Amino acid sequence: MKANKITLILLFIFSVLCVNAQDKLPAVNVKTIDGATFNTANINNNGQPIIIDFWATWCKPCVQELTAISDLYEDWQKTTGVKIYAVSIDDARNSARVKPFVNARGWEYQILLDPNADLKRAMNVGDIPHTFLINGKGEIIFQHAGYAPGDENELYEKLLESIKANAVK
Repeated sequence: MKANKITLILLFIFSVLCVNAQDKLPAVNVKTIDGATFNTANINNNGQPIIIDFWATWCKPCVQELTAISDLYEDWQKTTGVKIYAVSIDDARNSARVKPFVNARGWEYQILLDPNADLKRAMNVGDIPHTFLINGKGEIIFQHAGYAPGDENELYEKLLESIKANAVK
């Protein structure tokens, strides 16, 4: 009986993940790091993959993850063409801290601000960091919440898989 329940739970989780894997990025207005309004429908990378990473200045695992990826980002871009959008969920009071925070770390990501958590809600993000991988067709094909050292390697493997899958089709 217990094994049946576990099997049903696993099937449910798998089906939810399969449905979520085909989701598209919602169109929501956010801000650029310079304060301009930006609609997420304009996020694009000319058919190449995109990573969207939700983070905040006060979130230590978020900063660890983005720093770890930053060390690899140039190589990732050369091998996969990926573009990373780091979406800060710092509230309006703390949004002014984001630009100097990012500049001090030398992050080369596209930085977006979501101070009202509109995009965060639209993408059903709970805990941060929360990372999404979007294929060249604009489909969300992988997501991961939280960070432990080495998670960037799994993300890179998923990125490579998406490139291979795109090349086969």
